[in-house]
Amino acid sequence: MVTQRLHLQTLILLCFVVHLSQPVCVDVPSETEAVLGKSMKLTCIACMRREEIKAKTFVDWYYMPTKEKDRKPNKTHIFRYEDDKQVELDGPFKGRLNWTGSQDLQDVSILIINVTYNDTGVFECNVLRKFEFDFFTPSVFITKDIKLRVKAQASQDTTALYSEIMMYVLLVFLTFWLLVEMVYCYRKISKSDEQAQDTAY
Repeated sequence: MVTQRLHLQTLILLCFVVHLSQPVCVDVPSETEAVLGKSMKLTCIACMRREEIKAKTFVDWYYMPTKEKDRKPNKTHIFRYEDDKQVELDGPFKGRLNWTGSQDLQDVSILIINVTYNDTGVFECNVLRKFEFDFFTPSVFITKDIKLRVKAQASQDTTALYSEIMMYVLLVFLTFWLLVEMVYCYRKISKSDEQAQDTAY
């Protein structure tokens, strides 16, 4: 009986660890107000489905002073991430960009160092994921725009407070979800264990 209980507890723990290890991705919008002379993170989240984890990912960042619907934008290619290598391209941002993305490439953000007034404009984040199969190579393309404004001093904005509140709400929700998963695993394994005992008798 003691051995069966230990086996049951081990299965519950393994079930919990499997669910906990699954990647959780939350699409968070980027801040759009930068302070002159400070660093500014341009957040770009490109969540992937489970089947996309093994895809090859390419990330490109572009800068445009303005972007209008009826006009072709004047894009400047400022940054590229490919094969675990970050490449800063020639231009006004060379030497001022750092990669801050995650290892699983769901967060593909970059950091601007020493922001200037000339950095005001639209930043475009492009994510391309390619899948290699025997007969064809499908792909998924994601693009996001961040309209950045540069100010001399930071203004009080309720967006940061709202984001922090939402983060805590999300943590509470994830904790509740994990508890539900643990209860589900416990019931499923207990039922399976009872059926095994009935079969043994």
